[in-house]
Amino acid sequence: MIAGGARPQRPMTQPPSETVDLTLPSASGTDAEGWPLIPPTQVTVHRTSPEDVGDRQVIISIDGRRVAQLLHGQTCTREILPGRHTLRANNTLVWKTVEFDAAPGAHLDFTCVNRAPRGLYNLIAIFGVAPLFVTIHSGRPDEKR
Repeated sequence: MIAGGARPQRPMTQPPSETVDLTLPSASGTDAEGWPLIPPTQVTVHRTSPEDVGDRQVIISIDGRRVAQLLHGQTCTREILPGRHTLRANNTLVWKTVEFDAAPGAHLDFTCVNRAPRGLYNLIAIFGVAPLFVTIHSGRPDEKR
C-alpha cells in the first residue's frame, strides 16, 4: 500500500499485435486458413402428411428437451450436435421414440403423423372419445417409404 491508502496500479498490458480476419468464408468450401467448412447438423420434423387426422398437438423432444409443439401442417427445424440422439413425439396420450445418429453437416428429416385407430367411429359412438396414435418415421412426408 502506498501512503494515503492508494493502491499501486498495475501496468496496462498491450493487446496482441496479431489481427483477426473477420471476413466471411469463401464459397470454395474452406475458410481463409484452409479448414473445411461444415454446415450445421440439423433435424427437421414434419407434421404435414395427408395421413394425419389433423387433430391435437404433438410435442417434439430431442434428447429429453422439448423443442416444439406442432399442429397439423407445421414443421420445425433445429440444429443439433453430431452424434447419437433420441427424438420423441408425444400427443399427450401416446408417445413414440426414435433413436438416430447424425453425421456432421447432415440434415435429417422425420415425419410425425397423428393417426386414428381402426374402428375410430365405433369407439366414438360407444365411448364418445377415441385415442389417436402417433407414428414417426425417417424421411419427408412426400417420400416413399
